Amino acid sequence: MHKRSTAAAIAVAFVTVVVAGSASAADQSVATAFAPAKTDFHIFGKTSGWQCAQFARMFSGIQLFGDARTWWTEALGKYARGFTPESGSVLVFKPYGAMTRGHVAVVSEVLTERIIQVTHANWSPIAGRRGKVEKDVTVVDVSADGDWSQVKVFYDPAGDLGATVYPTYGFVYKAARAAVEAAGDAGREMGAAVAALKAAR
Repeated sequence: MHKRSTAAAIAVAFVTVVVAGSASAADQSVATAFAPAKTDFHIFGKTSGWQCAQFARMFSGIQLFGDARTWWTEALGKYARGFTPESGSVLVFKPYGAMTRGHVAVVSEVLTERIIQVTHANWSPIAGRRGKVEKDVTVVDVSADGDWSQVKVFYDPAGDLGATVYPTYGFVYKAARAAVEAAGDAGREMGAAVAALKAAR
């Protein structure tokens, strides 16, 4: 089955196997169906390696800086944040284990409520090298409440979803900045109007 095959079919298989109590079989089914594309983007092939935050910032247009683990707090007041995936949003991973700086991944496509694809950098070693970009990588929400607070991610050397469950903060949405800035401008204008009224009394 190709990774672009019907999402509904794989979602049914995923839910059925999870309900039956065999999460590993569900993971294998999902990962096999939605294995990431192997081809690198041409513009990324000329560099020796990408950091995840550097790539996510350029690819998503979300202008946040610093280590990936800081993106959730840095987004406050600049971009909307939430717990529902949207295409173009950035999933922010918490530091976990050896991943001390966290991780960020751009949502390529929302397949179901529990399955998305992301495009990200510096996750799997490709041909033994880090810093590569992987396109349309499967990420599955395995949280108890369906809030994307815990996920599994396709890992290229295994050709499957990895065994590790990663904690996440949530999603930063790319279209929010204009709205946030507009709200800020409106607030400043209101403040100026109030100040003018007070001064006129």
